[in-house]
Amino acid sequence: MGKEKFQVLKSLNLNIEAGEFIMIIGKSGSGKTTLLNVLAFLDKFDDGNYIFNNENVTNLNENQRSVFRNKNIGFVFQQFNLIETLNVYQNVELPLIYDGILKKVEREEIVSQKLKDVGLLDKIKSLPLQLSGGQQQRIAIARSLVNNPSLIFADEPTGALDSETSMEIMELLKSLNEQGKTIIMVTHDNDLLKYATKVVKLKDGVLSLEV
Repeated sequence: MGKEKFQVLKSLNLNIEAGEFIMIIGKSGSGKTTLLNVLAFLDKFDDGNYIFNNENVTNLNENQRSVFRNKNIGFVFQQFNLIETLNVYQNVELPLIYDGILKKVEREEIVSQKLKDVGLLDKIKSLPLQLSGGQQQRIAIARSLVNNPSLIFADEPTGALDSETSMEIMELLKSLNEQGKTIIMVTHDNDLLKYATKVVKLKDGVLSLEV
């Protein structure tokens, strides 16, 4: 902040096992989103080490970080982050295009399957604004899955949804977790903690284990 340094995360030591469903809770400004962004390679950190699958990934350059994200990580955000001018198919296909490996017919097969998995194959040609909030979030989840990531980050994925739709999204995330996906999620909603295998609380940048 200008010339002054502001320490967001302090003496943080967190171990996450494959297949866990981690919930990160805490008041606004406690460092939840910063922690999520550091773990997801969206933000850098100044000190410490980050070990992923027994590999030290602390000092990857920007290109390596981008490749790592595309290969290992899926993202689900509160505001969906869909591109309004692209239809459902095109939104979900984007990570595969960035990857640049698969042929068009292979991409079509994967996108169709992921949309089928979230129950929205019939919306494949729709634009995001033609869909409900819950449907848009399902599309965002389908997009997060197309590269078959081992780790899914969800930042307040139900924050823009009503309670009934929130439960539907949480059941979908629970199903993905049961299929072996590791999920790390930030939430303000204590009613959702029942879905977690572990709850981590942040207060003023300091972490404590709740469960």
